[in-house]
Amino acid sequence: MPKSIDAKNNRPQAADTLAFFQDLEPPANDFLQDAVNGLSATPKNMSPKYFYDQKGSQLFDAICDTQEYYVTRTEIDLLKSLIPTLNKLAGPNAAIVEYGSGASVKVRTLLEGLDHVSSYLAIDISRTHLINACRVLADDYPDIAIGAICADFTAPIVLPPMSREKGNVVGFLPGSTIGNFAPKEAGAFLARAAKMLGKDGSLLMGVDLKKDPAILNAAYNDKQGITAAFNLNLLTRMRGELGAKLDQNTFCHKAFYNDDQGRIEMHLQSETDQTVHLDGQEFTFSAGETIHTENSYKYGLEEFAALAETAGFRAKHSWTDPEGLFSLHWLEVHTE
Repeated sequence: MPKSIDAKNNRPQAADTLAFFQDLEPPANDFLQDAVNGLSATPKNMSPKYFYDQKGSQLFDAICDTQEYYVTRTEIDLLKSLIPTLNKLAGPNAAIVEYGSGASVKVRTLLEGLDHVSSYLAIDISRTHLINACRVLADDYPDIAIGAICADFTAPIVLPPMSREKGNVVGFLPGSTIGNFAPKEAGAFLARAAKMLGKDGSLLMGVDLKKDPAILNAAYNDKQGITAAFNLNLLTRMRGELGAKLDQNTFCHKAFYNDDQGRIEMHLQSETDQTVHLDGQEFTFSAGETIHTENSYKYGLEEFAALAETAGFRAKHSWTDPEGLFSLHWLEVHTE
């Protein structure tokens, strides 16, 4: 296999066991500028993409194992039950492209169940976590070409040739990731994905469903406090990477279901009047004021299908678990 090259420094990487590696990691200045802009806004906010440094990615993996967070186990069970159907839809020698791949746990069901997957390309913003996960996959699936792109998956990305050599291209966005976007932003991402996957491309998409708010509130407020640590890690990153002067102990995790908006909201709430210093600027907080860190929109089946249709896909199939907690959707790029 060819050696991977760091596009920034032109040097071999630890990813040299992979079939393909491209480093499009956003510059550190993006984080600083986004943090300054977010703290300057009213209300204050931060993009959830900055959750995912190495520690944040590990914390999210731990969230997926909590009793309250039903998404991961429900989706994996649903994927396993659908393998015969997905096999027919994907066809032989498919190339799987996963957006926001994380630990690449769920995709194993596809790599093992589909008919001779030819290649797997993982796209994730957390460089170290991405490389480590893909190296494990390369060892576990030596007959599949494993590649990786370190990038913000919402940015325009061109697929490498390895993704189109043998079979159909199947995008994969599991979990409730699409819910992190407001519906208009979700539509924009889907439109970019349709262009990226191209003619005859498909997208297997996980979508969290609207349900009893008590179930949703529990999922984002686990008793072990892992989701809280995940949220608060944003402040750790701001201190360590951006030199922010703040007291993390004066902020707390706050998450709740906003029924009017159909979304879970996550916030970091200031417990006192205080001032945060960042990049030579001062940002004042009153007690109770928050930094809005994440939304997780929930959908009805027809509601999401309509969104996908407006973005360049045909919504061909949808499935739910027996309890109606979660859904999977098979979308095909609409070409005329």
